[in-house]
Amino acid sequence: MSEIRHFDEMWGRTEEVRGPYRELDGWIKGEDPARLRAKQREAEELFRLTGITFNVYGRDEAEERLIPFDIIPRIMSGAEWRKLCRGIEQRVRAINQFLYDIYHRQEIIRAGRIPAEMIERNAAFLPQMCGVNPPGGIYTHIVGIDLVRTGEDQFYVLEDNARTPSGVSYMLENRETMLHMFPELFAQNKVRPVSNYPTDLRRSLAACAPTMTTGRPTVAVLTPGIFNSAYFEHAFLADQMGVELVEGQDIRIIDGRVAMRTTCGYKPIDVLYRRVDDDYLDPLNFRPDSQLGVPGIMDVYRAGGITIANAPGTGIADDKAIYSYMPDIVEFYTGERPLLENVPTWRCAEADAFAYVREHLHELVVKEVHGSGGYGMLVGPTATKKDIAEFRKKFEARPANYIAQPTLSLSTVPIFNRAGLTPRHVDLRPFVQVSPQGINITPGGLTRVALKKGSLVVNSSQGGGTKDTWVLDD
Repeated sequence: MSEIRHFDEMWGRTEEVRGPYRELDGWIKGEDPARLRAKQREAEELFRLTGITFNVYGRDEAEERLIPFDIIPRIMSGAEWRKLCRGIEQRVRAINQFLYDIYHRQEIIRAGRIPAEMIERNAAFLPQMCGVNPPGGIYTHIVGIDLVRTGEDQFYVLEDNARTPSGVSYMLENRETMLHMFPELFAQNKVRPVSNYPTDLRRSLAACAPTMTTGRPTVAVLTPGIFNSAYFEHAFLADQMGVELVEGQDIRIIDGRVAMRTTCGYKPIDVLYRRVDDDYLDPLNFRPDSQLGVPGIMDVYRAGGITIANAPGTGIADDKAIYSYMPDIVEFYTGERPLLENVPTWRCAEADAFAYVREHLHELVVKEVHGSGGYGMLVGPTATKKDIAEFRKKFEARPANYIAQPTLSLSTVPIFNRAGLTPRHVDLRPFVQVSPQGINITPGGLTRVALKKGSLVVNSSQGGGTKDTWVLDD
């Protein structure tokens, strides 16, 4: 392998194979490269046959693409994972307490830890949620915490996905594909399973049902429809959980309950796992032109007649400007220092930060406050002068719409290509389920990998791929 400039999770910094990868390294050395190339092609064909795709939104209509998959797993030891889980759980608890607080007494603002305008002027803050107590006190039923690694023991939280985190279907299909193609690897390595995620999710959601529920709670998944970029995942999760996949047109309010159309008439829903954005959830309370939501569902929700997962208004917790306050948020609600660090962040709404970032665009990663999927961002060190000049115009016109961060030296994990094993940058999105019964973190999560040499952008929409993520049972 060529000289490693970054911490590599397989070879460290010295090209001596790290403990979690030793079994895999021995296996690779005993394999014929031609067989591995054939297996890589087989994996791509499996994804094509299964229909594991996503939509990329461009200038015209959405383009459907096959999500790239790499056959070399990303491996973490049990000790590494346990340390991460402590930090993830602390952060998720703090996020839930923060959401309760800002929609009730706003103690964190009274204490001067967050400026009032950061909440009041935030488009993700929903005044309609003020004073609402969600069933079980849970706002964030499913959370995805994006992590990056820069060294042997150094992890950073890149962002919090508290609204509608996606990608769990890829995590599950990646594992299924690896089990199908390389059963011998799982016999040699004690890899913790992820296949129980759908069962755990249904159980976790059911535990959040409203008090008026009688018998086994009825759970359903609300999708915007087949043209949504994550529709594969919506259908996949509904199927795996054994629940109905519904669209807004399938639902109506009957006798103060939210009910879905079935072959036996309308049936009340107790828990709705919604994959529809807040603005489109209820045309009577939000955007009146929405054809995706359910008229009146917010009235039923406020009356305690249904659980909506995740709760409306949770998007403010994954706002990138609020992210910069997360160390204060964790400390305020838990009384503890954060176990997982934030990436240092400039809030460009502030004059000093704006001035600094404007002069250093070529060195920084600049993101839209409400952006996602890698859209609308600038990676300064890899951008052309033309890219920077065009971005500068948008940035200077609306500086409060952006935050900026230093370019971290992200860890790499090898991918398998024509050159053999080649390092590429990765991040990790663990998936967290939250209910009154506790917090459950699936062992592993979704590893996204930048397939282009030197690229730090791992999003599928920007050319990234995925890997199976192993947590060893040690």
